[in-house]
Amino acid sequence: MHILRPQFRIEQDRALAFAAERGFGAIVAADARGPRSSHVPFVIARRDDRVIVQIHLTANNPLVELADGIRRFLLIVSGDDAYISNDWYVSRDNVSTWLYEAVHLSGVAHLREHKENRGHGDALLAVAEARLPKQPWDLTQMEPGKREQMLAGIRVIDIVVDEIEGQSKLNQHKSDADYVALVDRLAHAEETASRRLAEKMRALRPELEYGGGRCVGRVSEA
Repeated sequence: MHILRPQFRIEQDRALAFAAERGFGAIVAADARGPRSSHVPFVIARRDDRVIVQIHLTANNPLVELADGIRRFLLIVSGDDAYISNDWYVSRDNVSTWLYEAVHLSGVAHLREHKENRGHGDALLAVAEARLPKQPWDLTQMEPGKREQMLAGIRVIDIVVDEIEGQSKLNQHKSDADYVALVDRLAHAEETASRRLAEKMRALRPELEYGGGRCVGRVSEA
């Protein structure tokens, strides 16, 4: 990941927390034909001071054969994004851009034994179900034969993470006046993602006046 500016960088612990909260991303690896990718749910664990991203794929997914303990896998975890028009700024001659948050986790991939499928399934469900306002569902509630059939159809892969990169591009480098103008635009957007980004931007500069109020910061070219 190319970090555009130092102030956009997400430090490693926060990047891991961001990825864990999202729990879904795109896995990428390459074979002789070039890059291959799948969209996967995942869980993150720490074992012996190592960060492990655990995913599962259907048994016939071409990526399974690439998890050979040698090749590297990249997990891309994306957050919200929003387009910023160049005429939303207070100062002149800015360019349009995209705001976004994303984390890249990469490392060597290891294929796990079939006997670990159930433990992975339980861990993944526990994390995902905890996000919902209901009594958690788990694998014990499935008919045993059907459950074992489904578990037999997947392969579990551990990615031993050795590189953590995160970027939160929320125009932190802009003047106070421009920053407030963008937050107010995003806060009134129809898209939920834009409104969530506005809340994060407010949290970065809580001392400013938002919601149509006057920004006390200076206007400067950035």
